[in-house]
Amino acid sequence: MAHSPLLAERVRDALRRERGIREKRMFGGLAFLLDGNLLVGVWTSSLVVRLGFEQASEALREPHVAPFAPSGRPMRGWVIVEADGLEHDRQLVAWIDRAAAFVRTLPAK
Repeated sequence: MAHSPLLAERVRDALRRERGIREKRMFGGLAFLLDGNLLVGVWTSSLVVRLGFEQASEALREPHVAPFAPSGRPMRGWVIVEADGLEHDRQLVAWIDRAAAFVRTLPAK
């Protein structure tokens, strides 16, 4: 499944000043890692966001958010934000910031 080049470029722009970012193809899309830990990904035209279990559970109550289940089984601590929830750059940056706040609590790989 191809990822949206436009969304990928928007994520790159949002992460441009962040140190420790690496890109990697995963889940049939494009993943962005922070210090070796998955941070966010672009999967089709949606954003995959790593939030941890508690924050992901809370995020599922928000519009345009669903569990991330690439193989049919939801991944704990991950959500997918549909394109409608990413129309504005401030929305995209807010999701990336939420993911970064969680990922920074993890040991670097």
